[in-house]
Amino acid sequence: MTAVKQIIAEARDRVGKGAARALRRQGRTPAVIYGAGKEPLPISIEYAPLRQAIYAGGFMTTIFEIRVGDRVERVIPRDYQLDPVRDTPLHVDFLRVTSDATIDVEVPVHFINHEASPGLKAGGTLNVVRHHVSLSVSPNAIPEAIEIDLTGLQMGDTIHISAVKLPEGAQPSISDRDFTIASVVPPTVSEEAAAAEGAPEA
Repeated sequence: MTAVKQIIAEARDRVGKGAARALRRQGRTPAVIYGAGKEPLPISIEYAPLRQAIYAGGFMTTIFEIRVGDRVERVIPRDYQLDPVRDTPLHVDFLRVTSDATIDVEVPVHFINHEASPGLKAGGTLNVVRHHVSLSVSPNAIPEAIEIDLTGLQMGDTIHISAVKLPEGAQPSISDRDFTIASVVPPTVSEEAAAAEGAPEA
């Protein structure tokens, strides 16, 4: 499970493009908290710590506790916008979460034990179809990543979601098919030709 992180924010009295631009000139980023049957709460967050949180990795699967005055909102990021030139955060949407809720999150996939795959050792390539998997999971049990062990995989083997060990209580958001995560495929013709050209003559 990813750790809960803290953010200090300020409530916004004004909304709209003009107010948002004024906030950014002050070094703050406009954001909004919504969901859980409550009114949306416009807020602003100091630019530097927000940018650091976004670029630290795992931002979209991290639970945050945002303090706005005397109240604390438990949220998860749902969307954010970056400046197309400077890559600075322009706006963030946060969704309120409760302990009994189930939410969909995109969790990164990590592959381990490449050296223990006979297919890869024989020159095969790991063809990754999905670098992230969407899971329906409790906010208190969001994993940092899903690890897939490549031990024993042969050339031509395919890894389906049904073969992946998921965290307790987590289910694939796509439940109507056993989709492919990755497969071990033979080297391409160009790779084989390059290997042949590099081989010493008899």
